[in-house]
Amino acid sequence: MKKRGKKYQESFKLVDRTHLYDAVEAIELVQQTAKANFDETVELSVRLGVDPRHADQQVRGAIVLPHGTGRTRKVLVFAKGEKVKEAEDAGADFVGGEELVQKIQNEGWLDFDVVVATPDMMGVVGRIGRILGPKGLMPNPKSGTVTFEIEKAVKEIKAGKVEYRVDKSSIIHVPIGKVSFGTEKLRENFATIMEEIIKARPAAAKGRYLRSVVLSSTMGPGVKVNPQQLVDRFVPKKD
Repeated sequence: MKKRGKKYQESFKLVDRTHLYDAVEAIELVQQTAKANFDETVELSVRLGVDPRHADQQVRGAIVLPHGTGRTRKVLVFAKGEKVKEAEDAGADFVGGEELVQKIQNEGWLDFDVVVATPDMMGVVGRIGRILGPKGLMPNPKSGTVTFEIEKAVKEIKAGKVEYRVDKSSIIHVPIGKVSFGTEKLRENFATIMEEIIKARPAAAKGRYLRSVVLSSTMGPGVKVNPQQLVDRFVPKKD
């Protein structure tokens, strides 16, 4: 078992592992236990009652967080014609076509965080699907990264748009900001993404949808949030 440092052990003692915290309590505790000498990212992990092996139980999408993530993301756009200038004017970090595909294939270049492509470029992008796919970088219409609205896509990503996607373990991992944001901004970002995930429940999902909700900082221990409180808040009441 990996031996943890003194700071982590001190933080670990502050968290009751058996307790389900109120969301605001959990956020405050995550801030309190973030003891690294850099501005740690606050991560949200949500285990869902879905089987991601089935296409009708996939949960994925994207949303702009009210306060962003605190991180500047490098955007690569695959486009041609007039869309190249549109991407550059919108603030894309890299714009191109075949030459960028070859750079990724031949040089293993992956110095970007998000890939956006116009629909007419997906044939080209598909050639590096095996490289981009496993890293969660493949453009997808559901997350708004396959689109002709390049300006809108790039600006939203730069403003703090995050993608969420259930992994093979039925867990969604997504950043909700930095510890330095303070409780209120983190709470608003958390509420925004949780409402979105709850709305995205597939019709084919059976039983309890939110299995566990955990918040943590980059180097800190996980703090469990009470899932039922989130369901009570965000699931519409039936008449």
